[in-house]
Amino acid sequence: MADAAKALGLSTTRRAALVATVVCALAFTLAVPLRTYLSQQADVAEQERLQRELQREVHELEQRREELDDPAQVEAEARRRLGYVMPGETPYVVQLPERSTDAGRDPGTVPDGASGAWYEQLWGSVTRDE
Repeated sequence: MADAAKALGLSTTRRAALVATVVCALAFTLAVPLRTYLSQQADVAEQERLQRELQREVHELEQRREELDDPAQVEAEARRRLGYVMPGETPYVVQLPERSTDAGRDPGTVPDGASGAWYEQLWGSVTRDE
């Protein structure tokens, strides 16, 4: 190789610069396709993840549909979610006790510091001098 370099009249510095230029050109030539490839691989991985999630959701919905094919399940859902009762049944609604902070107060009384309608309270808070 030294004979070829001498025949072309290239010094060591020029040879190093030529090699560096060739290496940079190869790097730039490979950089864009490599970046595109890696980007596409990330997109493919994301789409596969979304597909798995959607397949899982479809599976869950198919199971739910199979559950609702049973008339007893539909009746239980109607009772639980919609509050339906069968003719002749008496529906009961259980009310939980109020919080301890609200228990001592009359339901019709206005809390301290609040008097009048909400818009009066709002206007009072805007025009109040502080």
